Amino acid sequence: MIDRIAQLSALLPQVSDDPRALIAIARQMIAAGDRPRALALAEQVHAMTGGRGEAGVTAAEILSDGVFSWHFIIPRDRARNDAYEQALRRAIRPGSRVLEIGTGTGLLAMMAARAGAHVVTCEADPAIASAARDVVAANGYADRVTVVNKHSTDLDPIRDMGGLADILVSEIVSNDLLSEGVLAAHEDAVARLLAPDAVVIPARGTIRVALARDLRDRSPRLCDASGFDLTAFNRLALPNETIRVGMDQVALCSEPVDLFSFDFATAERRKPERREFDISSFGGRIDGIVQWIALTLDPVGRYENRPEPGAASCWAALLWRFPAPVDTKANDCVTIGGAHERDRVRLWVSD
Repeated sequence: MIDRIAQLSALLPQVSDDPRALIAIARQMIAAGDRPRALALAEQVHAMTGGRGEAGVTAAEILSDGVFSWHFIIPRDRARNDAYEQALRRAIRPGSRVLEIGTGTGLLAMMAARAGAHVVTCEADPAIASAARDVVAANGYADRVTVVNKHSTDLDPIRDMGGLADILVSEIVSNDLLSEGVLAAHEDAVARLLAPDAVVIPARGTIRVALARDLRDRSPRLCDASGFDLTAFNRLALPNETIRVGMDQVALCSEPVDLFSFDFATAERRKPERREFDISSFGGRIDGIVQWIALTLDPVGRYENRPEPGAASCWAALLWRFPAPVDTKANDCVTIGGAHERDRVRLWVSD
C-alpha cells in the first residue's frame, strides 16, 4: 500500500489543475488507506470548485464521510450555547488555560477565547479539525485557539498544550449521555491534563427516566401489511427509539427519577452499574420508559432536555418500548431496570 500511495502522490503535480483527476486520486488514496491525504485533496478540490459540479459534489461526499448530522444541529441550540458560555465566563480568569475535548465547529473554544482564555481544543477527525481551524481563523481567534488533530487520550500536556489546563470543557455527551465515551475521556484528562483544582464543565451528568405514553399516530414497530402479519420481524428492531424533544411525541406518565449520576471532574474509574426500582404511575396506558439527560455545568448552571411541551433541545430523548403496553391506575407501581457499561445504557421493564 505504501508503494501505491507513493505512485499516486507522484501523479499529483501532473493533474494539479484538474479537479476531476484530483478527486480520482483522492478516492484511490482512501482505498489505499491514506484518508488524511485524501481529505486534503478533497479540500483542495472543494476550494477550486466552490462545491459545484461533479468534482465539487464528490469532494463534499469525501469530506462529509463520518461527520455526524448532530455537528450541524447542536450549535443551533441557543439554550445549550448560553448555558455553556455563561459557565465558561464564570470560570475563566485572566491567563486561564482551557482544554476542550471534541472541537466540532469550534464554537465552545471560541466562546472561551472570547471570554479571555487561551484554548487548546482537540479533535480526532482530521476533516472536522481542518474545518474548525478555518472557522476559528475566519472569526479572528487563531491567535488564541489551537486546534490539535488528536484524540484527547493521545495529548501530551507539554508538547501539545504547553502545560496543564485550568479549565476543561467538553460536550462529548450523547442522547444516552455515555456512548461517546465521556467517562473514559474525562477520567484520563483529569488525571493527566489538568492542573490541581481545575474547573470541569460540565461538572456532572445525570440520566433521568420516567414512564411514558407514545403520542404518535403510528408506532415504528411493524404489524400488518397488505394482509400479512409482520410482527415477528420486530425482534430485529432497536430496543430504543429517538424522540425529538419539543415535538410532543411522548407524554410523561410518572415523576422523573434519576437513574445514574456521574461526576465528570474525577479521575476515579466509574464501574458499570445495574439497578431495579419501582416507579409510581400517574395512570393510563404506559408504552415504555423515556430517558433523557441533565447536565450540571457548574454550581449555578444546568441544562436538561426533558421531553415536555414547549421544550427544545439539540439532544433527543430515547423511548425504551415495553414488549406490550401496560394499563395502569394512578399510583400503580411499575418495576423497571437500568444498567450502564460505562459507554452504553440499557433500560427494561421487569417481569
